[in-house]
Amino acid sequence: MNFLAHIYLSGDNDLIKIGNFMADGIRGKHYEYLPAEVQKGVVLHRAIDTYTDAHPIFRQSTKRLHQRYHHYAGVIVDVFYDHFLAKNWANYSNEKLENFVERFYQSLDTHQEILTEKTVHMKPYMIQHNWLVNYQHTQGIARILTQMDHRTKDVSLMQYAIEELEQYYVEFEREFTAFFQDLIAYVQLKNTEL
Repeated sequence: MNFLAHIYLSGDNDLIKIGNFMADGIRGKHYEYLPAEVQKGVVLHRAIDTYTDAHPIFRQSTKRLHQRYHHYAGVIVDVFYDHFLAKNWANYSNEKLENFVERFYQSLDTHQEILTEKTVHMKPYMIQHNWLVNYQHTQGIARILTQMDHRTKDVSLMQYAIEELEQYYVEFEREFTAFFQDLIAYVQLKNTEL
């Protein structure tokens, strides 16, 4: 899952959200200096990723992309799934997406001192281009995929994946909806262990 799903699945605790959000940039156990709730967010993020990568529905989505994008297929599906979460946000939350995202941005400002260097560097671009809200639009997804492709020196070809999103839109959305229900149930169970 990508940023929006990880933040959403963190519940109402700002520090768990921040840990879950920053976790991709943290290697090994290099998070043990962070506050306990942030550490929980990192652990939750890793559990979500492990569950997602092994889930048959997620794998079905990635299979559609493997031939063209190889090991980047999973990254692309993560972004696609965030699109469907943002687009169908009202099915998962009573709070408007814009308000949810604004509160998250404010929490990043409030807890600036615990953010990783990578997060501090990325935050202004994320807020300026309002990535999380713009996930609901295919143009926003196209922009994100292009930026990600440029970070791989255009080797991943991710900028072209919007073509598959449009071609198989109904299938990807159906798969996301079924998968996300399973993921929500998994996270609820996992939270009782943390």
